[in-house]
Amino acid sequence: MNLSFFDQFMSPSLLGIPLIALAIITPWLMFPTPTHRWLNNRLMTLQSWFINQFTSQLMQPINLSGHKWAMLLTALMLFLISMNLLGLLPYTFTPTTQLSLNMAFALPLWLTTVLIGMFNQPTIALSHLLPEGTPTPLIPILIIIETISLFIRPLALGVRLTANLTAGHLLMQLIATAAFTLTNMMPTVALLTSTILLMLTILEVAVAMIQAYVFILLLSLYLQEN
Repeated sequence: MNLSFFDQFMSPSLLGIPLIALAIITPWLMFPTPTHRWLNNRLMTLQSWFINQFTSQLMQPINLSGHKWAMLLTALMLFLISMNLLGLLPYTFTPTTQLSLNMAFALPLWLTTVLIGMFNQPTIALSHLLPEGTPTPLIPILIIIETISLFIRPLALGVRLTANLTAGHLLMQLIATAAFTLTNMMPTVALLTSTILLMLTILEVAVAMIQAYVFILLLSLYLQEN
């Protein structure tokens, strides 16, 4: 029974073909396609308003040279939110619960921000490894610590997203299993458990959106730093 709880995180396959590619492509089919009309429907207007507000808030503290990342970060934000939310539906698969996928997003983007900093302002980029005014005996230790923290950043990005979504899905399945088991024995307790499950589902919807936002926000902070 304990192993079955983790079956939901296994990549589904049909005739030996992994369906994770289908799970990644499907969110893009959910977005309405822009038209050339002067007036759009309400869904298209709401989508455009959300994208404009998010992009302006994300790019506001970043220099003009970093605004080239606006389209990439906004598209990744919508992509992560869509996959996280669709993964909460029954009989679906959440690709962002796979650490390999999250690291495939986090590692190249983090490395690009570091290389940009090294190329554009190498002195300032290297100065982050040693705070100003550090006592001489602590210089080697602080350089090692800051270097380790720098290389841990992409791992923290991927693990944070994976751990939060995995923990939420496991907790939802545990509570749902308990509610189903207690239905015949203790209906009142089962009803209370179902109420907790409903509240947890609403919380997981918020977590799915917040974790995608935090992922992009940290990338923008790394970009701003460099």
